Amino acid sequence: MQWPTHEVTNQVPDLRDYDLFASDLALCEGVRRENADWHLEELQRLGMELGQGRILQLGDLANRHLPELLTHDRNGYRTDVVSFHPSWHLLLALLRREGLHALPWISPRPGAHVARAAGYYMHAQVEAGSLCPTTMTFAAIPVLQKEPRLFAQLQDKLYSLEHDPRDLPIAAKNSVLIGMGMTEKQGGSDVRANTTTARPDGAGGRGADYLITGHKWFFSAPMCDAHMVLARSEGGLSCFFVPRWRPDGGKNAVLVQRLKDKLGNRSNSSGEVEFQDAHGILVGEEGRGIPTILEMAGYTRLDCVIGSAGLMRQAFAQAAHHARHRSAFGKPLIEQPLMRNVLADLALESEAATLLMLRLAAAFDAADNSADDPLERAWRRIMTPAAKFWICKRALEFCGECMEVWGGNGYVETGPMARLYREAPVNSIWEGSGNVMCLDVLRAIEREPDGFALLLEELERAATPPAVRALVDGVKDDMATPPQQREMLARRFVQQLALAAQSCLMLQHAPAAVAQAFIASRGDAACGRVYGTLASTTLQEEILRRAWPA
Repeated sequence: MQWPTHEVTNQVPDLRDYDLFASDLALCEGVRRENADWHLEELQRLGMELGQGRILQLGDLANRHLPELLTHDRNGYRTDVVSFHPSWHLLLALLRREGLHALPWISPRPGAHVARAAGYYMHAQVEAGSLCPTTMTFAAIPVLQKEPRLFAQLQDKLYSLEHDPRDLPIAAKNSVLIGMGMTEKQGGSDVRANTTTARPDGAGGRGADYLITGHKWFFSAPMCDAHMVLARSEGGLSCFFVPRWRPDGGKNAVLVQRLKDKLGNRSNSSGEVEFQDAHGILVGEEGRGIPTILEMAGYTRLDCVIGSAGLMRQAFAQAAHHARHRSAFGKPLIEQPLMRNVLADLALESEAATLLMLRLAAAFDAADNSADDPLERAWRRIMTPAAKFWICKRALEFCGECMEVWGGNGYVETGPMARLYREAPVNSIWEGSGNVMCLDVLRAIEREPDGFALLLEELERAATPPAVRALVDGVKDDMATPPQQREMLARRFVQQLALAAQSCLMLQHAPAAVAQAFIASRGDAACGRVYGTLASTTLQEEILRRAWPA
C-alpha cells in the first residue's frame, strides 16, 4: 500500500540472492592459485547458499535476539545455561557442516587452510559472532593433538560435521566446541598478572587432574563444552582443559556471573566466570601455559585477519549495490565522479586485504604439508600479527566509509551497515590489541632474524615501483634504530611492513593497472587516510568492474 501523502521511490532493494563466491574475483583467483581448487565446488555451492535471503536473515535474527543467561532452574539448582535464538544454532550447524572448525585436520592436504579461509571469509559476510566458538575450536585442535590420551577422547567429536547444542557431558555428545578463558580483571592482555590458581587433584603433571580456583573477566562463549584456561600452578602459569561437566557426570564448578553487554559480536555470548575448585586437565608442560596459548593465538589471529577482510568485503558489496540503485542530483550514485572515486578506493583496499589473508593461509598450509620453510614461518610468525594490526584497524574506517555511502539509511539498525560497523572493532581488540600486535612483530623479528631477512628479500624482489621500494626501505631504516626508539616507532614500522606486503601481493596477483592504482594512492602523502582521494579517474571503471561485477 502506498502512503496517501507520497509515492515511495528511489529506495534500494536488499542485497540478497547473490553469489558471494563468484562475485569476488580476487577470492576465486586466490583459491585456484593457492592450491585449494580441489575444494572449488564446495566453495561455489557455499557462496550461492550464503547469499540467499533466508541465510542472511539468520544473521539479523541472531543479533536481534540476544543470548540470555539462566543461572538457575525453577527449582533453584545452579545450571549456568546460556539460551540462544534458533538462528544461532542454524548458523553454527552451517559452519560445522562445512568443516570450518577443523578442515585442515579433517582433510590434511595442500591448500586446506586456504580452502577453509575462503569459507570462513564468506561466512564473516553473513554473521560474525558465530565465528568466535568456531575459531577457538579450530585453534585448540593442534594443541590438544599433543595430548594423546585426552585427544583420543575428543577427536571424533572435534572433527564431527554435526552441531550438537545439547548441554551434556562430553562423552554423551556427538560433537563439541572449545572456548578460551585467559584474561582477568587486573591484567587484561597482561596474562602474567593472572591470579587464578590450580592445585593437583592427585599426583599432578601433564595430562593429570587439577582443581582450579579464581575468575576470568572475559570467558569466550561460556556454552562451549570445554575451555582452554590459564591458571597459576606450582610450576607457574599453565594451560588447562576445563570441561563444563566433570568426569563423574556432575556439573563442573564454573559459575557464570553475568554476560557482557557488548558493542558488537552480540549474537555470541561472552561471560564473566568464577572457578570454585573446578576440574581441569593440564595441557602441555607445567609452567608453559603462555607458549601453549600463543600456539593457539597464531590461528586465532589468522582468523581475525580473515574475519576483518570478510567484513570489509561485505561492507563494500553493500556500498556498491546501494550506489548502483540509488540516484541523487539527477543520476545514479555510481555515476557521480566523487562517489566513483570513493568506491574505487574502497575496492582497492578490500582486494589488498583479501590477498594478504589468502597469503597468510597459504603460509599455514606450508607448515602442515612440508618441512618448516623459514620464509613461510616468517609469514606466519611475523606477518600474521602485522596483518592483524593493519587489516583489523582498516576495517573500522572502511566500514564507516561504506556506511556513509548509504547516508542516513546506513545509520539505522534496520539496515545491514550498523551491524557491520559495530562488529568491526572487535578483531582489533580480541587476541591482542594494536600495540600488543606491533610489539609481537618486533619480538618475532628478534627471534626469527633469518626468516625476517628472507621476508625482506622476497618483498625487495617484487618491489619494482619506487613507492614500494620506499616502503621496504622505511622498514629497514626503522629496524636500524635503537631498541627503545624502535618500540616507540612500532606502529609506523608495522604499517609500512603491511603496506609493503600488500603492494607486492597486488603486483603479483592483481591486474597491473589495479595494482599500480593501489600503490600510487598508498604511497601518496596527499591521499592521507581518507578514502576517495585517488588522483586518476581513468582506472575507476576497471577497478569497480573487477570488484563488483554483479
